Amino acid sequence: MRRRSAARSWSWREARGLVAVPLALIIAITVINLATPSHLHLGPLLVAAPALAAVILGRWLTALTGVLALVGQVAIGVILRDLSTADRIAQMASVVLVSVFSALLSALRERQVRELTQVRQVAEIAQSLVLRPLPPRIGPLRVAAVYLAAETEMQIGGDLYAAARTTSGTRLIVGDVRGKGLTAVGDAALLLGAFRAAAHLQAGLAELAAHLEAGVAWHLAESCAHEQAEEGFITAVLIDIPDRTPTIRMVHCGHPPPLLLRRKQITALCARSPGPPLGLQLGLPCRQVDTFDFKAGDMLLVYTDGVIEARNSQGVFYPLAERAAAWTGKRPHVLVERLRTDLLAYAGGHLGDDAAMIAIERSGPVSAPREAPHYGRPPAPYPN
Repeated sequence: MRRRSAARSWSWREARGLVAVPLALIIAITVINLATPSHLHLGPLLVAAPALAAVILGRWLTALTGVLALVGQVAIGVILRDLSTADRIAQMASVVLVSVFSALLSALRERQVRELTQVRQVAEIAQSLVLRPLPPRIGPLRVAAVYLAAETEMQIGGDLYAAARTTSGTRLIVGDVRGKGLTAVGDAALLLGAFRAAAHLQAGLAELAAHLEAGVAWHLAESCAHEQAEEGFITAVLIDIPDRTPTIRMVHCGHPPPLLLRRKQITALCARSPGPPLGLQLGLPCRQVDTFDFKAGDMLLVYTDGVIEARNSQGVFYPLAERAAAWTGKRPHVLVERLRTDLLAYAGGHLGDDAAMIAIERSGPVSAPREAPHYGRPPAPYPN
């Protein structure tokens, strides 16, 4: 209740400040017109008040501004004793016409704002269903994620990430759907649903990758024309982090290599034999699983290509490894927030593609969980 009341009082204070602008304009024009010689006619300028109100006020306050502007015209006519002249009548008529037109424009603007607000709310709900926030701690791991959508008005896009606990550790997926907007969100939802349903069932990462490949290929073939299905794909990296072994296993599916932050050193974890993105239906054999050291205190930074493809005003790509080196030793949430701020400043406040960054720090071994909870939307049924 306190929050709602504070919001209403803040909106009312803001409205009063906005109303003062056209009201001050009316008073100023009226006073100046009466104080200047009679051959200077400033009365026609009163039509500017309702026109200005249409931009910053609602329809009823705009109509009220028009009434006040008309009152100003009448006051000038009465004091100057020319109320019945053709010139004064024409000026009053122009105020009425402009006021009516301005009120209609304000009503149209209000409706568009309401529709945009509803679209944003729906987009936020859809995004939260697809990408539920990762918990700050998953087993022996500290985790933080940040998501930046290219569609700034909707805050929705095709980058994806999810985590699932298994009986021996934690599995994660980070991916990037080709394209952006609602179509990309649908593809991302399909892949995330398949991952959450199978992450704890498949014995190895290679088998899990094959399972996801089949699901993505089926989805693209069903939802697109044949030639479009061949062009659709999803880059991804699958990560398996055991609880009690200081290693990390990865399967690269056309995705940028994650960065390993160890003390002041940053190493790109490149695959020995990187595989193609999911959904290309190339009929390749089992994907390669790479193993790397991942000790206590190490930080893994996984990202999508929207981060490293961001450009500054000179067209230079964002140097992620160089910038991340300045914040080694920080907690995951500090690292991703500083990278987020720095990335937006580097790109001038707007990204040309969706971008996501996930920081994972190993804090120490823990016992394996009895159950394997999922982080994100509940598992969706996987098509056979």
